[in-house]
Amino acid sequence: MGMGMVKLLLEKGHEVVATDPDEAARKEAAAAGAEVVANLDGFKDKLPGEKFIWIMVPHEIVDTVLADLGSILNRGDVIMDGGNSNYKETMRRGAELKAKGLVFMDVGVSGGPGGARNGACMMIGGTRDKFDKYEQLFKDLSVKGGYAYMGETGAGHFVKMIHNGIEYGMMQAIGEGFEILKESAFNLDLKEVTRIYNNGSVIESRLIGWLQKAYREEGVDLEAISGEVSHSGEGQWTVEEANDCRVNATTSIKIPVPVIEASLKFRIDSTGNPSYTGQVVSALRNQFGGHLVKKDKG
Repeated sequence: MGMGMVKLLLEKGHEVVATDPDEAARKEAAAAGAEVVANLDGFKDKLPGEKFIWIMVPHEIVDTVLADLGSILNRGDVIMDGGNSNYKETMRRGAELKAKGLVFMDVGVSGGPGGARNGACMMIGGTRDKFDKYEQLFKDLSVKGGYAYMGETGAGHFVKMIHNGIEYGMMQAIGEGFEILKESAFNLDLKEVTRIYNNGSVIESRLIGWLQKAYREEGVDLEAISGEVSHSGEGQWTVEEANDCRVNATTSIKIPVPVIEASLKFRIDSTGNPSYTGQVVSALRNQFGGHLVKKDKG
């Protein structure tokens, strides 16, 4: 996704200095017109004045990247975490960096690699003044009207976390429904079902459109797609958040999330128990996120 954003920013007239541990990625960014440095230290001389550094890395290594950036940052510099980090960790990082005179922002990015390349949906957290200062950047990276300020540091990742929890439930319902359709006595053309579902029906959506595309590319049996579904954390975090919340301040009743919780459990239980529902969900994950979902040929 980071590469797609680099290319989109360049097309929009921004100057970009980029790096990546992978030399091939650096060469691709350079070919697109970005100025490339070999490592994070290279930013020091290439970004005079207030730095705005956007990191797109797995949440497990954000702290490592922040530590590596420490030697090149000056008071007032801004770091934006564009990955799917836990909002509580984002709040912690924001407080730690604020104590050092730095600004930490967060953005939940929806739309997958295609959105990153052509315009995504962005949910942005951090100080309002920095949002206002860099708003044109967010606008240029988003689909028309597809960005918004959510609140203080952590709010962007929180809203994206809930988005992904909802996504779990929606994908699960599609997978279950299409397994019923496939196993019915009617010998249905599932490609045609996706076409009609995605042409004016109540459930018309990008998800149905992606399933339609998966059927075209892989066939309706999805034979090459794994029926075991991975999960990347956001659904688990959403369930945990619901368990920590209460319906209101005067009750001990937790916020019930049976649909999201069941969809998370399905993914966990799918290990060693593949199914057509799992193949549909995996196919969708591949279509919008580029996740590796092919069956292990070994």
